[in-house]
Amino acid sequence: MSTPSTPPPHPHAPWIVILAGVSAALHVAKLPPALPVLQQELGITLVQAGFLLSLVQVAAMALGIVAGLLAEGMGLKRAMVAGLCLLTVAGAAGGWAQGVASLLALRAVEGVGFLLATVPAPSLLRRMVAPTHMTRMLGVWSAFMPLGTGVALLLGPLVMAAWPWPVWWWLTAALSLVMAAWVRAAVPDDPPPTPRHQASGERWQQRLAGTLGARGPWLGALTFGVYSAQWLAVIGFLPSLYQASGWGGVRGAVLTALVAAANITGNIAAGRLLHRGVAPQRLLWTGFGAMALGAFLAFGTPTAHAPVARYVGALLFSSVGGLIPGTLFGLAPRLAPGERTIATTVGWMQQLSAVGQVSGPPLVAWVAGVTGGWQTTWVVTASCCVAGALLAVLIGRQLRSYE
Repeated sequence: MSTPSTPPPHPHAPWIVILAGVSAALHVAKLPPALPVLQQELGITLVQAGFLLSLVQVAAMALGIVAGLLAEGMGLKRAMVAGLCLLTVAGAAGGWAQGVASLLALRAVEGVGFLLATVPAPSLLRRMVAPTHMTRMLGVWSAFMPLGTGVALLLGPLVMAAWPWPVWWWLTAALSLVMAAWVRAAVPDDPPPTPRHQASGERWQQRLAGTLGARGPWLGALTFGVYSAQWLAVIGFLPSLYQASGWGGVRGAVLTALVAAANITGNIAAGRLLHRGVAPQRLLWTGFGAMALGAFLAFGTPTAHAPVARYVGALLFSSVGGLIPGTLFGLAPRLAPGERTIATTVGWMQQLSAVGQVSGPPLVAWVAGVTGGWQTTWVVTASCCVAGALLAVLIGRQLRSYE
């Protein structure tokens, strides 16, 4: 039985778990670079594109905390493998979709797979990584989404320039299948249930009540929600914005991929800064302040004819904003009401993060449609940043109450 202080049988098992998360993130991020092609070939509207961007998170929006309970019940490793297999099946089927309705349905199925593949990861890492390295490793884990997004935004246009768009769907499905096999072979097996766990029939109800009845998981989850709502909306529509500005093709793909990948720097920096004792509230304030300023520069009217300033704003939005998820994942064990509720706390954070991702892109698309352009969409992101800054104050107070 592996514990956080026991080296895993495979020396690279924690990194394999992180790579599995990246492969799952590809299914979320494979759509933005395909939007111009899908709009042309399938006649998808801008609002429908917004729902396609976010519907992969519908399952997480409804079942995030349930996934945390389920992962512990069926086993963390088995849940991750099952999620990757589900992503493989749904992704492969999406390549044969003939219209927006079937794509929407399969995106929802992919949401279930994404949830099962990612919610168990922090607890798996906690099982395999020494406590002294845990905060930094959780910071690295928080980079799985921007890394997958950056890879998708960079490779997607190149693949679709050479082959029809379904090939892009099939390639991401194939990668998930490979990662499912790798996780199954290299990650330590789930420990067998102890007699105490087998006899504790009410244990999942107690974990659920303990998580939802505590203040910490709610604060972490709400903060994640206001972050993810604006991040996916901005990154998801950047390819369309660059296409309209004449920056399509490879140049637009590279520029967008770099913006998404810049988020990784904030993710990793958050883990290191938390490890060095920097106050979480300060990191969250810095992240939300940078996102508010960055979104204004990227979309506001004053920079309408200053493409370099707009791009710097997008980089600022993503890179420094990356402090937020890195901080929240690092705080998950402290915000959880107890050791046995860490997985359910992460699931609840994922659930409200999904609420933000489902609502953010359609709202931004609606504002752009009503105002006739992207110039006022920064107001949506600024509102999210104000809410996030207020939540950061409450998180700081909550952490001090534990001391």
